[in-house]
Amino acid sequence: MKRPRVHACQHLWGSLTHNFMVNADILFRLEQILLARKGAGTGSSYVASLYAKGLDSVLKKVGEEAIEAIIAAKGGDTRQLTAETADLIFHTLVMLAAKDVPLSDVLEELERREGVSGIDEKNTRGVTGER
Repeated sequence: MKRPRVHACQHLWGSLTHNFMVNADILFRLEQILLARKGAGTGSSYVASLYAKGLDSVLKKVGEEAIEAIIAAKGGDTRQLTAETADLIFHTLVMLAAKDVPLSDVLEELERREGVSGIDEKNTRGVTGER
């Protein structure tokens, strides 16, 4: 599997340490586990049971986790925000695996956007205004 450089994240969040780049591999390890769970029996894991319920259940869970992360951010509890963001990232990886979208594609898209104004990037996609 091709792993893009992590420097898009470096641009977004400042200079990252070597430890982060090593720890970023957890995303790829999780991706492999999630892909393996797609064919597993429903009683074997939480993720397998979520896949068995169908895409709508996966998407609902991503939405729930996004809302929980927003609530945590508004509440100001850094530990809670960290935990809820981890849940959101995890369930986003579940969604990507369910749709057969490799994590590397998402990271390559971030890398493509590096150094591009958000306004310019939205214009290239035909996105107008804020939501």
